[in-house]
Amino acid sequence: MTSPFDAPSPATDPVDRDAKPQYVLPLVVRLEKSEPPARTDALETSARAVLTLLADPRVSGDGEWAQALLAWEDARIRKVVRRARGGEWRKAGELPGITVTGERAEVRVFPPIPLDGWPKELAKLQVSGTELSDPEELRLLVPDEQLPVLWLNPELEMSAGKTMAQTGHAAQLAWWQLDEAQRKEWAESGFALAVRTAEPQRWAELTTAGLPVVRDAGFTEIAPGSCTVVADHPALRS
Repeated sequence: MTSPFDAPSPATDPVDRDAKPQYVLPLVVRLEKSEPPARTDALETSARAVLTLLADPRVSGDGEWAQALLAWEDARIRKVVRRARGGEWRKAGELPGITVTGERAEVRVFPPIPLDGWPKELAKLQVSGTELSDPEELRLLVPDEQLPVLWLNPELEMSAGKTMAQTGHAAQLAWWQLDEAQRKEWAESGFALAVRTAEPQRWAELTTAGLPVVRDAGFTEIAPGSCTVVADHPALRS
């Protein structure tokens, strides 16, 4: 699912990001017919995959992915989630990237690529068909107060693929606002986090608490400017 993220790079503030060469961050979720992951597991794993890439030494300095990451952040940030199974997943795993696992979910994140420059192994993968569900008991689990939580807007309905891109956006926003020591601590925890849907009253409080808020560009599924996720990291609470 394509999900452009309407936010400038933390390092630069381009006057017109649409005029820049456009890049995309590909994410592929493994969806085997017999054992698909739970929806929340996939959402959390997608967010952790984005963070794992951002923390990788290959995206900084003279790293082999550094220029691609800079080009991606200088333009309109996009993340695209596709699905794969069987041989498709194995072929995707042969391309340069990082595979992150959750309880059962597996997500592979790749360095940014030009919007029209998809490798054939990824270009043929489907965007649709990422519908997933959660066990009922998950809704009753309350995250620990010291755990970063990505809160979903209770008023929006999004496909699992779209939401995976949104949780990736939220995790990235939080990462940008942390200092080096806070980033290191989060990385050492394995990027521990939770994804939950906020209660309506709680959502109203979160969006006015000064925390990072994802506002979607509205290219797919939802209206432009919709607030989709709030990144509630303990280090960012006022």
